[in-house]
Amino acid sequence: MARPTSTFRCSECGWNTIKWVGRCGECQQWGTMAETGAVAAATRVPTAIVPLGDRRARPIAEVDADDTAHRPSGIGEFDRVLGGGIVAGAAILLSGEPGVGKSTLLLEVAARVAQSGRRVLYVSAEESAAQVRLRAGRTGALSPELYLASESDLATVLGHVDEVEPQLLIVDSVQTVASSLSDGLPGQPSQVREVASTLIRVAKERQLPVLLVGHVTKDGSIAGPRLLEHLVDVVCQFEGDRQTALRFVRALKNRFGPTDEVGCFEMTGDGIAEVPDPSGLFLSRSRASVSGTCVTVALEGRRALPVEVQALVVETKAPQPRRVVNGVDPARVAMILAVLERRAGLRKLGEVDVYVSTVGGVRLVEPAADLAIAVAIASAMRDRAVPHDLAAYGEISLAGEVRPVTAARQRGAEARRLGYATIVDVESGSVRTAVEQAMRASTSERERELDAAF
Repeated sequence: MARPTSTFRCSECGWNTIKWVGRCGECQQWGTMAETGAVAAATRVPTAIVPLGDRRARPIAEVDADDTAHRPSGIGEFDRVLGGGIVAGAAILLSGEPGVGKSTLLLEVAARVAQSGRRVLYVSAEESAAQVRLRAGRTGALSPELYLASESDLATVLGHVDEVEPQLLIVDSVQTVASSLSDGLPGQPSQVREVASTLIRVAKERQLPVLLVGHVTKDGSIAGPRLLEHLVDVVCQFEGDRQTALRFVRALKNRFGPTDEVGCFEMTGDGIAEVPDPSGLFLSRSRASVSGTCVTVALEGRRALPVEVQALVVETKAPQPRRVVNGVDPARVAMILAVLERRAGLRKLGEVDVYVSTVGGVRLVEPAADLAIAVAIASAMRDRAVPHDLAAYGEISLAGEVRPVTAARQRGAEARRLGYATIVDVESGSVRTAVEQAMRASTSERERELDAAF
C-alpha cells in the first residue's frame, strides 16, 4: 500500500496541495493554507459504470437539438447579445458595476418572459420581496406568472424551484447565496463555487435556463473564483456611465451565439428601455455650422454608429499648452497633433491649447477615429466648419498616411444610410489630402448657404 502523505488545504476555497505554500494557487489568498493530516493515496481504479438510456454515447448527428433552440425573451437587444434568445438549460452570468442596472434589466426580462405565458421565478438574495415588488410596480413589471422569493439559502432556493416549477430561474446574486454544504461566508470562493455548480447542475438536469447576477471587483473583473466563468455557458457584461443614461450589454463568452454583438439600452424614470437604433445618440442637435466638429463611424460589436468628435483650439501664452481630451485616447491625440504639424502643414499647433471631446459620453478606443479627430482639429485651427453631410474614418500613421480599417464597407454603408454624402476615408491617401478634401467640402457648403440666402 502507498505511504500516506500530508496535504494542505486552503480555508477560503478548498484548494489542496501536497506541500505548504504561502499563497493559495486558486484564490490567491495569503496565509490560508493549513495542514489537513495524512490522506492515503489512491491505490485502485474506480469501477466503470455502463451508461443506460439517454446517457449512452450516440453519433452527433443523431442528437436531437430541437429542445435547445433559442426562445426570445421579449427584449430584442438582450436577445441580440444572446444570439437569438435564451436556450433551455443554459446558465447565463450577467456582471456589472454596482448601480448600473443589472437587477432592473433582469426584472424586465422576467416580466417579458412571464407575459409570454412562461412561469418565472425571481430569487432576490439582496432585497426583500417588498422592495422588489415596489420596483416592479414602478417599472410595470407585474405579471401573474412572475413568482418572487427573497432567500439567501441554497437549499431553500431549490425548494422554491421544486414548488413553483418555473421555466426560467433568476438568482440575484450568486455571491449572496450560501450553501450549508460548504464552509465560509457568502461570497467566498468556496461558497460561490458550490452555489454556482449546484444551480448549473439543476439547470442541465431540468432543462431550466438560469440567469445569475455576478458582482465585480475593483478592477472590473467578476468576483469569485475563475471557475465561475468556466462553468456557465454565457458571460455578459453590463456597462454604462453613471453620468449618462446609455447602457451596453456585451457577451464576453457565448456557447450558443457570437461574442461580437452589443445591446443598447437607456435608463429612464420608468425602468430600462431598449434602443434599437442608437445612431442619433452621439450626434449634436445643433444644425448651425460650427468649426471643429466632424462625424466618424465607430463599431460597437457588429453595429456601426456615427459619433461626433468636437475640437476646440485656443491661443495661449503659457509655456506648456494644455491638451484636454474626453472620450478619446490622449496618446493618440498627441500623435495626431504631431502628424498634423509635421505632415499636414498645420503650424503653430504647439502654441495653442487643444480640447478634444466626443458627444454623448461615448468612448472611442479604435484607431478608425483618427481621421475624424484630425479633421476636427484642422477645422478648429482654420475656423472653417465641416459640412453636416461629411463623415471621416481611417487610421493615421506616423508617416502621414491614412490606413484602412476593419469593416470599412459596413461603415460606409451606414454613413450613406444616415445621409452622409461625402465620405473621407483611406482613398484620400494621406492626412494632408484628407484635410484638404474636408476643407474644400466646407467651402462648397458655405457657397451653397450663401446662394440659398440670396
